[in-house]
Amino acid sequence: MPLFEVVKGVRKIAVLRANAIGDFIFSLPALEALRAAYADAEIVLLGREWHRPFLSGRPGPVDRVVQIPPSKGVNDRPGAAESSPALNEFFERQRAECFDLAIQMHGGGRYSNPFVKRLGARVTAGMKSSDAEPLDRWVPYIYFQSEILQLLEVVGLVGARPVALEPRLALTGQDLEEARSALPSNGQPAVVLNPGAGDGRRRWPVRKFAAVADRLAEAGAEVLVHGARWESGLVEGVLSAMRKEARPVGDPLSVGGLAALLSRCRLVVSNDSGPLHIAAAVGTPTVGIYWCGNLITAGPVTRSRHRPVISWRLDCPACGADCTRTECGHHVSFVEDVSCEEVWQYARELLPVLP
Repeated sequence: MPLFEVVKGVRKIAVLRANAIGDFIFSLPALEALRAAYADAEIVLLGREWHRPFLSGRPGPVDRVVQIPPSKGVNDRPGAAESSPALNEFFERQRAECFDLAIQMHGGGRYSNPFVKRLGARVTAGMKSSDAEPLDRWVPYIYFQSEILQLLEVVGLVGARPVALEPRLALTGQDLEEARSALPSNGQPAVVLNPGAGDGRRRWPVRKFAAVADRLAEAGAEVLVHGARWESGLVEGVLSAMRKEARPVGDPLSVGGLAALLSRCRLVVSNDSGPLHIAAAVGTPTVGIYWCGNLITAGPVTRSRHRPVISWRLDCPACGADCTRTECGHHVSFVEDVSCEEVWQYARELLPVLP
């Protein structure tokens, strides 16, 4: 990690990280490092619509959220076109904030580096791919790197030293109350299975989730199957394929409510997805199902409470293309070959009360 001193006289820091929940979780150690290095500065997250309600009133390193309007390559939203007047107004307001630092935590920088430079901060820092313009301080963007360590490397450019390597997410009283309503305690150890993922290549088959769920239920666990509203088909697929009883959880839980519910569970078995990373950040043991490339970028740093189960497939099951070198466009599962037995054995390791 480059060794830089902290920037003097910093009162306000902008951080660009406008993406999904798992991506935010990965940024927490870097944000904690920024908070420790700049204890008296205001940290403003430039994010998406969901960040504001999620972070409002939540203890943590972010002081305030500013929602970014639709912007190509930075905040792409289906059905929402980029508007030059809206963006110009946004940047005018941000320049009036007089940021001392602007930190780009949003990929290689082809679109995000020009975005950050328009904020008018005294010092800019972030990542740079070969097709991106440089910021004042930058590190090369290499895809196959742990995102947690990658972002710690970024904040090291402004003198922020790591204070934690694993993400930690604080819960609020509202989160806990929502979780109690969704999951009243009945004395059984609760286990959550999450068959969804934003990319179909990261989805383990529902029939295999169902097989592991049956074994967990037979061993005395209360099995919950989680899915967002758009993943209801996956949840129903698992429940329909099971021999034992389980129940669905999901909407209308907020992200904070889901985090609290996962904190009350003994184990989470999940594809590489937001709920898996939330569970780890609230201290719940996890069995995560990963494609080997995603294990590098998104895998857990430690193994005392987390077990990654890995598919080593490199070629696309549909066309045979080496997907470490090319993007073929197919979204069939790359993790189907992960065995039920391996997932079950790791679940037993993390749930020693099971027979």
